[in-house]
Amino acid sequence: MITLIKRILKSGWKNFSREKSLIVANIFILVLAISTLTSLYILKDASQFLISSIEEKVDISVYFKLEAPEEEILKVKDDVAKIPEVKEVKYISQEEALTSFINKHKDDVVLMQSLDEVGANPFSASLNIRAFEASQYQAIADFFSNSNVTDLVEKVDYYKRKPVIEKIFTFVSSMNILGISFSLLLIIIAVAIAFNTIRLAIYSSREEIKIQRLVGASNWFIRGPFLVQGAICGFFAFLISLAIFSLLSWGFGPKTEFLFPGFNLSTFFFTNFWTIAFLQLASGVGLGIISSLFAVRKHLKI
Repeated sequence: MITLIKRILKSGWKNFSREKSLIVANIFILVLAISTLTSLYILKDASQFLISSIEEKVDISVYFKLEAPEEEILKVKDDVAKIPEVKEVKYISQEEALTSFINKHKDDVVLMQSLDEVGANPFSASLNIRAFEASQYQAIADFFSNSNVTDLVEKVDYYKRKPVIEKIFTFVSSMNILGISFSLLLIIIAVAIAFNTIRLAIYSSREEIKIQRLVGASNWFIRGPFLVQGAICGFFAFLISLAIFSLLSWGFGPKTEFLFPGFNLSTFFFTNFWTIAFLQLASGVGLGIISSLFAVRKHLKI
């Protein structure tokens, strides 16, 4: 058994060393396939970061009547925090609302004079609410419509913001569907190209395979060297791909923050270095072996 494995490994390395032009083509195609999968992995996180950033900017506010007692509002706040869709709820008192307004419009003389003429604090306390997803704000708005707190509430601005929230929800859903579809398409293309390139390399050895069959070689003895050859191609493609992405991430990492504010490609890549390296190694060697296996079985009728 050990002798058989040694022969298969030796023959696989021999095939790898012999067909230099086809081997270079195989490695190049596998590098493209690995690069495609790696890019999809990075873009998935980058797009998710972008979507999360957009959703973070979406919220609704619930304004209470001026005469509503603070302890009742705080009780409502605790009840809202228990709603499964709620990610964060923040209480803004009348004093905080007034201070925020003054800081924001302190340079507007007309507004400041109008505020002085009013005398009393005209701002009501409110709750600023964020959901986990844009699609969940309707459930939060329904809570205030159907609960016993309607006597305390002056208004819920969800319905004013609803068109914007719905557009964001549609955008997020479309991005997710487009991302999945695009990923599947690129994966299929990458696998198909790698498969056909390795098939050409195996086709060039068809006479050698026929001779092996004539002398009684088993199917796995014939397949083995090609699987080894595919694995070696995948391994070298992995090394090249890892070097390329390391250099690109290091060189262009800071510039990606212009496209995705707060997302640095270099930081992301080197933080997830071992995960990406494993993904590239598994995809490179896996594609090489699987493509070789199917090419031998289906195209050479072994």
